[in-house]
Amino acid sequence: MVLKVIVDADACPRACLQVLQKHKRAGKYRLLTVASVDHRIDNPDHIMVGKGSDAADLAVINHTAKGDIVVTQDWGLAALTLGKGAAAISPSGRIYSDENIDFLLEERSLKAKYRRGGGRTKGPSARTPADDQKFEKNFLHLLERAQNGRCGKR
Repeated sequence: MVLKVIVDADACPRACLQVLQKHKRAGKYRLLTVASVDHRIDNPDHIMVGKGSDAADLAVINHTAKGDIVVTQDWGLAALTLGKGAAAISPSGRIYSDENIDFLLEERSLKAKYRRGGGRTKGPSARTPADDQKFEKNFLHLLERAQNGRCGKR
């Protein structure tokens, strides 16, 4: 079975997509991008979904199998990915793991509760070249693990 790299492309920076396309040329994986009809993604293996709030997430998880790599900044989707025995990485290069996902989900819950109460939280920082380098380095690390059959194992 061919290794898949599946991208939650609704909010994935172009720089990440370029890194993934660059390394795909070596023919080591199938690159699937998933996004709503509101986003234009230039990838021959693209899955377009409706505008529903979880439509892209559901398509990503439905195409994910053990050993695949998912690129997402959605911590809930990353948790589901890990549960399927796949690896997950954020566009900023954070590798999601069993060791950090519970903390991230708790943080997400606390921030949502704070916002519901009228509080304001900061959005993500502006993307930097260091983010691009960290993403590429950590993606290549996950890719090597997946190709050696160690993806999803801690």
